[in-house]
Amino acid sequence: MADFPLPFLANFEVQRAQVEPLIRALRVANVILDVAFYDVQAFQRALARDGLEVVVEEPTRPIVDLAQALQKIDLGALANPEGAIVIVDAKERPHIQCFLDVNEFLETKDGASRIECLSVSGVGSSALGSAAFAWNSSTALGKPVAAIVPGYGLADVVQQALGGWFGFEAFSYWVKQPVQDVLALVMPGAASIGRGLLATAPDRAVAPTTGVPVFQRGSGSSDVLHAILSETAHITTLLGHSKGALVIENAILGLPDETLKRLTITTFGCTIGEGAGVGGYEQFIGTIDGLGMLNSGGNRAEHCVVAWHSTNTKMPLTMHVASLARSSAAVMPL
Repeated sequence: MADFPLPFLANFEVQRAQVEPLIRALRVANVILDVAFYDVQAFQRALARDGLEVVVEEPTRPIVDLAQALQKIDLGALANPEGAIVIVDAKERPHIQCFLDVNEFLETKDGASRIECLSVSGVGSSALGSAAFAWNSSTALGKPVAAIVPGYGLADVVQQALGGWFGFEAFSYWVKQPVQDVLALVMPGAASIGRGLLATAPDRAVAPTTGVPVFQRGSGSSDVLHAILSETAHITTLLGHSKGALVIENAILGLPDETLKRLTITTFGCTIGEGAGVGGYEQFIGTIDGLGMLNSGGNRAEHCVVAWHSTNTKMPLTMHVASLARSSAAVMPL
């Protein structure tokens, strides 16, 4: 990392080691929201039927317990603020693969080359919520789905503290974007938290003089998704829930016409503007989903369902992603 542009600021720098535990704790707190808004229980139960257990920490047992370790799926990114790409395959083992590097995901044999579908859950979601949403999608489509787990850093904390659950567009560009630029200048060590996945994306942007990765499209997830779509020619389906839909809307900006034409976009709990060059849209909004309507900005949905913002099938009046995605696949080729 480069030197401070204003050397005297180095005396006031908050170190990464001082801030990261707080960020991790807030990320874990968001898991409570994941359990409410995503089909976490059904996801864990489906894996249990296949003899698998979801764990959220790296294995600590000796190598002699390898056989038992192989029966566990590590979602250690649960509290990790750096972000990840998780491939979820409801049909084939191993059901879960995690990537912490965008280039590795793009280049490895078992990475992007076998993926046609990408999903994005709400901003701030942990690996658990992202994987549960992708599991629903994979179940519906009968193919593996790659989920982008959002990074979570200081700029996101400021946004959330100021009410950033609402008005994603306004907060991203008028609050979070300036905040991340200032933090990258005056607190580069702490500002780099939550940018791990973004730092590995092709053509990523960095702050002048400090070299801290910064996002260009409102969030790191949008930049990562944009990079993946720019580097591949076979991904055709995007699915987003809540602010994940808005992440998709920002990510496709600036893509070439031939890329847009091949894309079909399905959203749940938030409607986005339908770009003229995109191959097709299917958007679902709940009739009792006040949060989704607030974030939709008046955009029209193709389908209204009697549901609130949650996709947790164990709760009443929720949006059942698997069945809705299956029905939309009958309308347009996902």
